[in-house]
Amino acid sequence: MTKTTSDSCEHLTVHPPRVTAADRKRLFSQQPFTLWFTGLSGAGKSTLAFSMEKLLIDSGKAAFVLDGDHVRHGLCKGLGFSPEDRSENIRRIAEVARLMNEAGVIALVACISPCHSHRQQAKAIIGDENFIEVYLSTPLSVCESLDVKGLYRKARIGLIPEFTGISAVYEEPDAPSLVLDASQKSISECVQEVANTAERWSRERSDRVL
Repeated sequence: MTKTTSDSCEHLTVHPPRVTAADRKRLFSQQPFTLWFTGLSGAGKSTLAFSMEKLLIDSGKAAFVLDGDHVRHGLCKGLGFSPEDRSENIRRIAEVARLMNEAGVIALVACISPCHSHRQQAKAIIGDENFIEVYLSTPLSVCESLDVKGLYRKARIGLIPEFTGISAVYEEPDAPSLVLDASQKSISECVQEVANTAERWSRERSDRVL
């Protein structure tokens, strides 16, 4: 994979925008942010992200889901699951989420993102002030029982190498904004808790701005 170096960017010009963040906030009537859903495969990240997107859209907000599996068919096609490729996968997703936030859109990222360092990298790219981390703490045994694709079974017999939770480690977040065990709550309850967390973040952000 070809990496971009500082030398390759030295002749590029970054044009100052004529549309400000305030302009976009007025256009969409919202404060953009990124909800980053992390957890094991099968923990409920995508289900929750897409349900939250529907809630936001129905309430007149501009939002879009960046799902880990979906982006690997396009933006991150060709990347594997080595530590280096996982890091690059997270970097690309975070950069897109940042651009979406700059455009005034709420980004909802559903991605295993197993390493603490990778999530910190994402937060640094998106900006700490726009990054809301939601940890789906659904137990491994429950994730395996809900695995209709049989990925865990394949991983346990060695057909899928470097599979998070089986042959690759998952590092739990140190201080996420919200922790949810999807096996203990209904999807509507989980969505409501995420919505409450996002609303609380928005109020705190408004207070800081004022």
